[in-house]
Amino acid sequence: MHPFSTEEDRAVAEGVRRFAERVVAPRARAIDEDGVFAGEHLAALAEIGLLGMNLPERWGGAGVSAVGLYLAVEALAGACASTTSMVTAHFLAGDAILIGGDDVQRAEWLPAMAAGRALGAFALTEPRAGSNPADMSTKAVPDGQGGYRLSGVKHFISNAGAADLLVVFAITDPAAGHRGISAFVVDRTMPGVSVGKAEPTMGLRGGHVFEVAFEDCALPPGRRLGTEGSGFRTAMKVLDNGRIEVAATSTGIAAAALDAAVAWAKVREVDGAPIGRFQGLQWMLADMATELEAARVLGLRAARLRADVQRFSTEASMAKLFASEAAGRITDKAIQIHGGYGYSREMPLERYARDARIMRIYEGSSEIQRNIIARGLLA
Repeated sequence: MHPFSTEEDRAVAEGVRRFAERVVAPRARAIDEDGVFAGEHLAALAEIGLLGMNLPERWGGAGVSAVGLYLAVEALAGACASTTSMVTAHFLAGDAILIGGDDVQRAEWLPAMAAGRALGAFALTEPRAGSNPADMSTKAVPDGQGGYRLSGVKHFISNAGAADLLVVFAITDPAAGHRGISAFVVDRTMPGVSVGKAEPTMGLRGGHVFEVAFEDCALPPGRRLGTEGSGFRTAMKVLDNGRIEVAATSTGIAAAALDAAVAWAKVREVDGAPIGRFQGLQWMLADMATELEAARVLGLRAARLRADVQRFSTEASMAKLFASEAAGRITDKAIQIHGGYGYSREMPLERYARDARIMRIYEGSSEIQRNIIARGLLA
């Protein structure tokens, strides 16, 4: 039984697990091999309510708790991390509107996002502003009629090529530092918005990322989320949520790798006996299982705090840091246990390792998470 979870949370996760095994997992290898966008699953994901699991029922969501959401993301990631990256990027955009917007904006966009009629993207990162978003150069200048003119470039934006809307962060007061950042909802098809080719990536090959350019893009009134200057605060709250979801993705990948390693240790024979009889290999499996459980507990603890509307920034960073690094170690050991077969692309192990690698980088690198944790301790 997962700690911090209720029977309802576990039922949600079990439903997603069954769906993922039946619908998502059979296509995971082909999506990775061919590099095709995981959007082929959008209709099915919307049908089971997964695209709105981060949203309350009032706005068309499933009303799932943060713990249930963690377990659902973990279950999906065990089947296909590319599909999970598409979904969690969509969650970031929805969270930004939920946190930063008003009721009119929530009513306009969130029900469509929950129902799968609108795919979201979260456009924060820039070519020269990754770990420190406050260094961004994208600007939004008031047009004198309640709207803005948006110009700049965002990079590594998940879903941007297929998204219906992007939540974009831009400088509205250059003299105010991070307090001069505001958030906007931008339709991808607006004049002045151009999306480049999907970046060729090492892993998550079906969770496409793009460069997006805004050239004097005219935003009408009603597109700014919250007051001017509130965008950075919104982004940080969204990233707290997102880091729990990265932790869940990491434990989902790691759990799949561990399951494969245990199954292999039972059937792979040397001198007529399963390799699982060797103490050295048993210790590897024991360490993998212990790290996985520790990572999961950290993630579920952060999710429980989020569900209880308590502060969880430090806990989210701890969960993201530990789970992402543990996933790297667990997937690597799973390959080692499989020997040469683990290095073959006929097996899913090398895909797990490639997909897990980005978890230590996006939503704030491991180094940034350590800074956040330390600040929490010293505050």
